[in-house]
Amino acid sequence: MAIVHSANDFERYVQDTLTGLVPPDILQRYPNDKTGQINSVLSDNPLLFDAYLSGATEIDVDALCDGKDVFVAGIMEHIEEAGIHSGDSACSLPPQNLTPEVMAELKRQTAELAFALKVGGLMNVQYALKDGVIYLLEVNPRASRTVPFVAKVIGEPIAKIASRIMAGESPASFGPVEKTFKHVAVKEAVFPFNRFPGVDTVLGPEMKSTGEVIGLDTNFAMAFAKSQMGAGSKVPTSGTAFISVRDADKAYIVDMARHLAEAGFTILATSGTQRYLVENGIAATKINKVLEGRPHIVDSMKNGGVQLVINTTDGMKSISDSRDIRRTALLAKIPYYTTIDGALAAVEGIVALKQGSMQVRSLQSYFAA
Repeated sequence: MAIVHSANDFERYVQDTLTGLVPPDILQRYPNDKTGQINSVLSDNPLLFDAYLSGATEIDVDALCDGKDVFVAGIMEHIEEAGIHSGDSACSLPPQNLTPEVMAELKRQTAELAFALKVGGLMNVQYALKDGVIYLLEVNPRASRTVPFVAKVIGEPIAKIASRIMAGESPASFGPVEKTFKHVAVKEAVFPFNRFPGVDTVLGPEMKSTGEVIGLDTNFAMAFAKSQMGAGSKVPTSGTAFISVRDADKAYIVDMARHLAEAGFTILATSGTQRYLVENGIAATKINKVLEGRPHIVDSMKNGGVQLVINTTDGMKSISDSRDIRRTALLAKIPYYTTIDGALAAVEGIVALKQGSMQVRSLQSYFAA
């Protein structure tokens, strides 16, 4: 899968990505004919095109239904925007940016879906929210990978409850499943990138994660910081932050860079990003891209001069050009963020960690009276 923004992006996808998927027998049949190779693959495997909601918020909902009542166990707001596979995206429970009206509408639509599908037990629904409009992405009339996360956060064995509902018991016999709580949980994905030499770490519509962890605290910022630590990433509280973002993300980086500077970080940025930051009153030092010659950003990273990387890209060429940055960050164990939403959350976590002492508590203590 790929997100294609232009005719040139599509041409690169066909010529580069698609040809890399050609089976050996077709390669033997058309050894020097790339067009023949592609046509042979597409004759049995047609391309599917779908519309893409840019800048949308993805939402997961887990619910229980017995045919008469629907109980929403958890509404999870994804931190990365829609377009990142739901298994790779971090998410927050409870949501941090959804209005009560949107929450109520999500519950209403979930109930309608559960009744229409005659669900008995668990159901997972994935939505996208853009400009106040709720879009339905998919419905899974079964347990989802989010069930263990939701169960731990709300303190209810929802898989066990769902099994007993399927066996004929009433949900009312288990007590209230829908709860309010004072803590915040962040689910973060764990990736195996360091085990596969040469793999690109940029996130997209194809799932790459192999596990997940929970960060739990009384506020979102500290919960996010804990989730990063749990996933094996450092959370730096000083040093140098490198920022290089696509034009669409520049509006979000001024406050982010200001928070980092106030926390004591030095800001490095490539020419376009550095110019934008300086024009908006943020001190930032220009550093070369890899293609602009040495000394460049990868040299600085390898020499220990960078403690945080924020690098968002748009289009296949831009992704390819910044691949060395992401790979170097991975090998040097420098925390890196390839989506603006993930970067914003990371900076919140960094500031929270620097301002206050992190507490370690048992899961059970969050539910104690």
